[in-house]
Amino acid sequence: MFNISFISTLTDNIYHLFQTVPSFFYLSVSLISLSVGSFLNVVIYRLPKMMEYTWYQECREFLADEVKDVKAKKLEKVTLSTPVSTCPHCQHKIRFYENIPLVSWLTLRGKCSQCKQSISSRYPLVELSTALLSLVVAAHYGPSIEALYVLLLTWGLVALTMIDFDHMLLPDQITLPLLWFGLLININGTFVPLTDAVIGAAAGYMSLFCVFWLFKLLTGKEGMGFGDFKLLAVFGAWAGWQLLPILILMASVVGAIIGIALMLFKNHQKDQGIPFGPYLAIAGWITLLWGNNLWSWYLATLL
Repeated sequence: MFNISFISTLTDNIYHLFQTVPSFFYLSVSLISLSVGSFLNVVIYRLPKMMEYTWYQECREFLADEVKDVKAKKLEKVTLSTPVSTCPHCQHKIRFYENIPLVSWLTLRGKCSQCKQSISSRYPLVELSTALLSLVVAAHYGPSIEALYVLLLTWGLVALTMIDFDHMLLPDQITLPLLWFGLLININGTFVPLTDAVIGAAAGYMSLFCVFWLFKLLTGKEGMGFGDFKLLAVFGAWAGWQLLPILILMASVVGAIIGIALMLFKNHQKDQGIPFGPYLAIAGWITLLWGNNLWSWYLATLL
């Protein structure tokens, strides 16, 4: 039988331990976030494949008559848990002790234990980045419910950033839960009053929606994707409408600088798209933690 009082007592004891022994709090956040980072690597790789498989099946059902004589494209059905992780070179099944976040990659010296082919450094970097960002959140909010909320947001943003870099795609499976979660936690004004959160979500979505259509009417091209609208709505729901201007300004400046750098140093074609989601994610995360200070500083520089 589920014992609510036991869970409540356990939670209070853990919170008291975190308060009295901060090092244990930071250690716990580090270990948990490293494990989450390992899971995020799976999400980053598999979620787009899951979406592609679903889209293909839906298209075949909708266009059954049109594609019946067309050779079917073979797509492997994957989930976040199946099939088991394997080496991309020799298909060696990765054992549990070869999948310890960060430690296994260092122990194996970045190579498969079977075929000795190199394992991308991206995997430990995602794990390490997740841990470092989580520690920043922990240090900013301390042992609190706000820290837990922002940790969940941070982990979602890591996944969205990497998926958008790879596929120029911001999956609804991640953005929409973050949007609704942001509105729910602000019912009691956790970060901003609920009214500001609702207006922020609407203003975030509609501002980029209007920019999208204005750009399309003027140029005939689509300047950004609908996922960008939803991601800005996420930050509006979490941080309120007041901080959206500084968020958009930061994202635009960072995006412009990196975009120019790509064209100059990596032969990036001018007509080749650049994902805007990662810059929104970075700017939004910074805004949620230090947005009020940044906004005050920015207004002071204008006076």
